[in-house]
Amino acid sequence: MGLDGAYKQLDPLEHREAPAPKRPHGAALFAILSILFLLTFLVLLHLRLRGDAGSACDDSCRIVLVESIPEGMTLATSNPSTFEAWLELLTAATRSVDIASFYWTLTNEDTRTHEPSAAQGERILAELLRLPRRGVAVRVAVSAPSAKAPLDDLEALERSGAAVRAVDLPRLTGGVLHTKFWLVDGVHLYVGSANMDWRSLTQVKELGVAIYNCSCLAKDLAKIFEAYWALGVPDASIPAPWPDNYSTAINLETPMELELNDTAAAVYFSSSPPPLCAAGRTRDLDALLAVIDGAEVFVDVAVMSYLASTEFSRPERFWPAIDDRLRRAVVERGVRVRVMAGCWRHSRAAMFPFLRSLAAVGDNRTRYDVEVRLFLVPSSTAQSRIPFARVNHNKFMVTDKAAYVGTSNWSGDYFERTAGSALVVAQPGAGSGTFRERLQAVFERDWSSRFSVDIADTESWGSRCGPR
Repeated sequence: MGLDGAYKQLDPLEHREAPAPKRPHGAALFAILSILFLLTFLVLLHLRLRGDAGSACDDSCRIVLVESIPEGMTLATSNPSTFEAWLELLTAATRSVDIASFYWTLTNEDTRTHEPSAAQGERILAELLRLPRRGVAVRVAVSAPSAKAPLDDLEALERSGAAVRAVDLPRLTGGVLHTKFWLVDGVHLYVGSANMDWRSLTQVKELGVAIYNCSCLAKDLAKIFEAYWALGVPDASIPAPWPDNYSTAINLETPMELELNDTAAAVYFSSSPPPLCAAGRTRDLDALLAVIDGAEVFVDVAVMSYLASTEFSRPERFWPAIDDRLRRAVVERGVRVRVMAGCWRHSRAAMFPFLRSLAAVGDNRTRYDVEVRLFLVPSSTAQSRIPFARVNHNKFMVTDKAAYVGTSNWSGDYFERTAGSALVVAQPGAGSGTFRERLQAVFERDWSSRFSVDIADTESWGSRCGPR
């Protein structure tokens, strides 16, 4: 199966030159005008395919921060839960739901813990299974499952009438499809850290965004989904270059200008890894570094995993791209940097020396302002038995200029081999309740909470973080 006719060719335009009279004959004039009309049409068609029809959006876009706060953890929030946002999106769906996902385990079958908090995930799956009967087309692009991956949800989705494609990124790029986003009816979307996993709703701390009534942004994110979808056929290969209909003009250089909650913003989506970026698409690493470079006062980072190396590729490689850029912001521009990493039993041992090294840049004599903390999610005895749970899974950054909400951890493999995406929102002006300020408020709440400990306080976290 090809890429749905994405490559199209036009026959060359040929015409003969007539002898040059003082005035063109009627037929010649008609031919000239026809050629000009056709050329104009082709240019406009090309611009439309690239998304260049305009960098402004007239939609009344509404953006909402959504969170998953693990059960038994007290953190004040006025933000809707991930479960509430997903349920609202499914209820609103009338035509289509497209989901890009890493894996699926919305029921409790994989853990065999009979955990009551799986009920929210089971409700989401039940609603998804009903959609085809309501006439809603469902498409799921998922990372090619490993031998041990649960398949029950995906098989149930296919039986319900949903279309499922497994993207073999291990073969194509050496990574996985780690992206987590939804598209509903071509006008609503979700992007964030939450996997299609019941634990992401009740047992893992997550953060994402839901955007409503925003066809211009949904249309652009859909191009990333269509790339995944095209690569989900047997023996697919990555086009080089990607056809024009995957391209975009909404990027770091020319973001979409729109109103988010009645406040001016400049917005774009980035993607990784580079081979999956069509023309015009900003690479995720470039977007992340640009947000750091644009900061004048502060950079606040909340991410589960932070390493100045690769995590999964072998041999392990030093990969200082992000770490260097944060240090440069501190030293060259006097920017305050705070990094809050996740801490759980699966944390890589190498993460902690890298974090200590970054924290060591902070110095009263030089006035380099750097702080590093770890965020620990508490667990009861029963909760501690739930596998791969009880961690701060957030992947966001906020500065005095912009907000970045992504799907990738901060180490080399995620930006070089693994499929991820991020939303970048520039809102430099201060204003009551802007999206950037709301994200900053979440960071401040977590940073100052009793669940956050200084990286130097090994006694508080040493027995809880990393392999035993």
